[in-house]
Amino acid sequence: MNFVLAAGGTGGHMIPAHALAAELKSRGHGVLLITDERGARFPGLFENVPVHILPAGRIGGGPVGWLKAAGSVIKGRGQAKRLYREHRPDAVVGFGGYPAFPSLLAASSMRIPTVLHEQNAVMGRVNRLLAGEAEAIGTAYDEIDRLKPRYQAKAVLVGNPVREEIARLGEMPFPPFDEVAPLKILVTGGSQGATILSQIVPQGLGMLEPSLRRRLQVVQQCRPDDIERVRSQYAELGIPAELMTYIEDMAEKLADCHLMIGRAGASTIAELTAAGRPAILIPFAAATDDHQTANAREMVRAGGARAIRQDNFTPDVLARQIEALAMDPVALNNAAGRALSVGRPHAARDLADLVERIGNGVSPIPVGLAPRVVATAPDGAVPA
Repeated sequence: MNFVLAAGGTGGHMIPAHALAAELKSRGHGVLLITDERGARFPGLFENVPVHILPAGRIGGGPVGWLKAAGSVIKGRGQAKRLYREHRPDAVVGFGGYPAFPSLLAASSMRIPTVLHEQNAVMGRVNRLLAGEAEAIGTAYDEIDRLKPRYQAKAVLVGNPVREEIARLGEMPFPPFDEVAPLKILVTGGSQGATILSQIVPQGLGMLEPSLRRRLQVVQQCRPDDIERVRSQYAELGIPAELMTYIEDMAEKLADCHLMIGRAGASTIAELTAAGRPAILIPFAAATDDHQTANAREMVRAGGARAIRQDNFTPDVLARQIEALAMDPVALNNAAGRALSVGRPHAARDLADLVERIGNGVSPIPVGLAPRVVATAPDGAVPA
């Protein structure tokens, strides 16, 4: 069969689309990507997959912004329809975000089946708009906020696809850690880095108990404007640190680390739980609908992560949370197992199964199975 994947904007949309593309291609299907200019620039993704860049407007900026966005959506929808006439897909899969909007509108207008994938624990705005036309909604969590009750029958829990090399990490032992082993910490801030992590993390690591601080080995992602300042801080503290602006070999870095400090983006949570790595999460306070707080909920409840609200994220709070996990090797190893317990390393396979079912015109849910997703009200996973 032939499938079109519509994704763009951020790594949170692009990485699961890439993982699904790899799975579908391994099954002999044809795959084509529709994205925006930003999505097309992500390194190391969608090799040997045809890529089409279409205009897609983002709603905002008042009446003038709305008009521009509407013009871009109409133009992108028209281009997508022409593409579908030349290479008609069996289904179009959207990964949320405004870059997917025109492609999915075009598919619905031509009666091409659509599947939505929701990476976050809060239904995104574009997916909420398109849920009525979709044949199925693949979800990453079993609790989804802002999923309307009338669409729950379409929802199937598949998880959030991660790259195969990361999914395999969960089959390997947790890196050895005891009272004398180095404590290897990975710090990430999403695809663009996060200045607040560069400001707080070095200070927090410097406040650790000396017996723990002397054992630190740090890998940290920084914004280009922050990297030299952070490098100087670590040098003054005597903490070995490898700094970079973008982590291309994430599987290698995750495999080597004992603890991750970072945001609670959808791909980050999926990778941590698939690999079985404990974390200290700082949900991005300005995330739409506070979805990162909801993303952290499942991992925190399981005991695989601790969450700190951004307005409470100070060097002292961070240091105390690290010590609570890492001063006792048994606690850190247990947290790793609890993170793994909520992982869904076969999400790419399960999403591909769902997409194939829709492409073949059969029910998204096998006969006899009820929908595996429940909609919930927001729940506070982050301590005060």
